[in-house]
Amino acid sequence: MSALVLTGTGVSTSDVAAVAREARKVEIGPDVVGRLEKARKVLDQAAASGQQIYGLNTGLGANLGTTVQGDASAFQRQLLEGRSAAVGEALPVEAVRATMVARVAMLSTGGSGLSPAVFVALVDALNAGVHPVMPSLGSIGAGDLVLMTALARLLIGEGEADYQGRRMPAAKALMMARLGPISLAPKDGLSLINASAVSAGSGALAVTDALSALAQQQHAGALTMEGFGANRTILDPRLHMARPAAGQAEAAKALHDLLAREDAPAPTTIQDPLSIRCMPSIHGALIEGIGQAKRAVEIELNAAADNPLVLGDDELVLSTGNFHTAALSLAFETLGLAIAQGAAACAARFIQLTGPGRNRLPKYLSPVGGASAGFVPLQKTVTSILASIRHKANPVMLDFLPVSEGVEDHATQTPLAVSKCAAMIALWRRLIAFELMAAAQAVDLREGLVLAPRTDAIHAAVRSLVPALREDRPLGVEAEALHAALAGGNWPLKRVAI
Repeated sequence: MSALVLTGTGVSTSDVAAVAREARKVEIGPDVVGRLEKARKVLDQAAASGQQIYGLNTGLGANLGTTVQGDASAFQRQLLEGRSAAVGEALPVEAVRATMVARVAMLSTGGSGLSPAVFVALVDALNAGVHPVMPSLGSIGAGDLVLMTALARLLIGEGEADYQGRRMPAAKALMMARLGPISLAPKDGLSLINASAVSAGSGALAVTDALSALAQQQHAGALTMEGFGANRTILDPRLHMARPAAGQAEAAKALHDLLAREDAPAPTTIQDPLSIRCMPSIHGALIEGIGQAKRAVEIELNAAADNPLVLGDDELVLSTGNFHTAALSLAFETLGLAIAQGAAACAARFIQLTGPGRNRLPKYLSPVGGASAGFVPLQKTVTSILASIRHKANPVMLDFLPVSEGVEDHATQTPLAVSKCAAMIALWRRLIAFELMAAAQAVDLREGLVLAPRTDAIHAAVRSLVPALREDRPLGVEAEALHAALAGGNWPLKRVAI
């Protein structure tokens, strides 16, 4: 895998996922260090002229009016120590790595005034696999400042680190990786932490997972249409041209392609239940929601979101609100609602398949009948999972209080919006596994049914992990095995491209 070359632009969500999960290396492009040096010079000149610069020669937050006395570099260490207030379970290593690559991508734009040596040290730590132990609770989305202190303290050799699967003091981890702690020049500490890199990095992972889950949902939906004997006229492209809702035509085409064959079977009904008939519009909304979240994340990854911001070409240092991620939070709240809607339809299709026997399917998808429970007990599990998804779909971006003596009287709760969306994706994938199981069973119970080539491959993928139900047996364990394949990247078909 080729390295991700930082240039100050063009970093994608898939780039972040590859660095975070596949140990893709990061390289510094030829113009980046020069850009950083120029910004650093502008910052130093502005400070020397007597300009008040937030976080360099002034306090932070409610201490804005306090002038920093004495050693400005020492103050950078002080602000890190004083803001190391995060608590809770540590973020997974992949989320920390995503945070690190998000921050170096943002810094490479040159708007922070960060010392080039500190930037290089952060890239080196990422490539060496030295990761700060980063508690998960503390950011309200007005920048991820409190969480990000763990990253800055790692670089100065303080706090704890994860290295080669072991937790240890940061100084020891740096030494074992043949790296050393760095010194902070004025504003370097603030430049490292005053950004929404946790939100952007975790958001990139969530978008990547949503894309793969969407592809798997399309597979499950297509197999359900086969097993249910659904009316395929809903996929006629002329219908979606007549009402060009966001993503609808694209979703319909994907289902049409999955079901494509020379001789399609006749439908069993004129109209199917809405969870089947409206799949193109439901999945279209998902496509639009994922696309919106992807665009919002990639704006952050390639933006100068610092406060204060150094405008190198104009030789200015200006205060900003660029760290505030209202649009990013809104995008993930919207995506969460789209996922909840798609998950509800997925659950409804499962219940249609496993119910009293619609479209000549046997009751509960049981081949033996009588007192056999078949698939019907799983309806409770499906409903339980859907309830959890619906609970997480409730918005959080308005849940904040004024802090820091009212100076910080607005927040976005972006980390929470992203994390609950990621949890919804994981739960949604469980529902997809249940739908795949039921749809495959329905296919097996339709005598003489010849599947389309691509749905035949989907059916075979299910059957490689879950055998057909011949008599009642524990299905929960088998659902876990199928879910593990979907979540672990072992599902044979690729994700949707957006």
